[in-house]
Amino acid sequence: MSRQHQSSVIVIAIVAVALGACASNRSMPKSEAQRQLEQREKELASLQNTVRDQEKNLSQSQSRVQELERELQSASLPAVSSPPPSSSGAMASGAELLPPGAKPGECYARTFVPPSYETKTLNMLKKDASERVEIVPARFESVQEEVLVKEATEKIEVVPATYEWVEERVLVQEASTRLEQVPAVYETVVEQVLVRPAETTWKKGRGPIEKIDAATGEIMCLVEVPAEHKTVTKRVLKTPATTRSAAVPAQYQAVKKQVVKTPATTRSVVVPATYKTVKVAKLVEPERERRIEIPAEYQTLSQREQISDSRMGWQPVLCETNATRTTVRSIQQALGSAGHDPGPIDGLIGQQTLGAVRSYQQAKGLATGGLTYATIDSLGVKVGR
Repeated sequence: MSRQHQSSVIVIAIVAVALGACASNRSMPKSEAQRQLEQREKELASLQNTVRDQEKNLSQSQSRVQELERELQSASLPAVSSPPPSSSGAMASGAELLPPGAKPGECYARTFVPPSYETKTLNMLKKDASERVEIVPARFESVQEEVLVKEATEKIEVVPATYEWVEERVLVQEASTRLEQVPAVYETVVEQVLVRPAETTWKKGRGPIEKIDAATGEIMCLVEVPAEHKTVTKRVLKTPATTRSAAVPAQYQAVKKQVVKTPATTRSVVVPATYKTVKVAKLVEPERERRIEIPAEYQTLSQREQISDSRMGWQPVLCETNATRTTVRSIQQALGSAGHDPGPIDGLIGQQTLGAVRSYQQAKGLATGGLTYATIDSLGVKVGR
């Protein structure tokens, strides 16, 4: 089987694995689909490793071809001159070893033209499209809100009585009767009180008319002494002491006192509700589910497809016969600038220069086996043809 055919088979297998994974994922639950997808990815990685192994084998084959080219190049060809007359069959056999349509003054070399490849980019499904479910948390905002702390109520309120001061005569002592002593009534009476009753007494006379007491021989006069009275004032009971019933009038006192002007009553009073301003986390947006589409993931695989096989063929080359030292020096400088060491820049085509040419041709995918004009053009060196 050719390498191109093998590569095609591998690509077809990779595509089949990917399509199988897609079909399985659509019909299975997510967990099972994920497991199948991981299995497909492992198979895909295995196929990629196989492709790399094939490319490695191809590289080894190219290296072997290059060794054969070097062996061919080391073998010198006999100088070509005018072919000796011979039979037509011999001439035909010799002509196959020479470059066809050769021009005078040009040198030709039998070169190895490597197979040509075309790199194709394959966009392959790596992971099927799915969706991810996210929970978007609820969103709150802080607002000032009046919160009812105590509901409105009614209470019974006592309206106290009102009083006023009034002056009132208060009975201090009731009316009664008492016995009063009516003292005796006396009156003052002027009365002649006999101090000495009237009497007759002898008194010395002082004349003839006076009777002489015979006993004494004196003139004694019997004199009537009148009663002696004395004027005295005395209190005489007019009316004896008695008692009488006297009415004792009631006694009153003026007193100030408080009297009820309006009696106590009750009334219903509305007690307003009590509110408090607090910070409240108000729900702005409730918690919700958000489904996020996860697009399918693709991977880009580079695949080299061979579009032409390797071959051996004659190509015009630059050699010591048709090259000047100036041209060779320019080529050596260009090789050095491209990162391929040609050795001394001396204008001579030596083995080191040819080795640099060969490595440059392999790096660029050019035909190897000689200093071809395609290589010179690639180096940017202008030579006359």
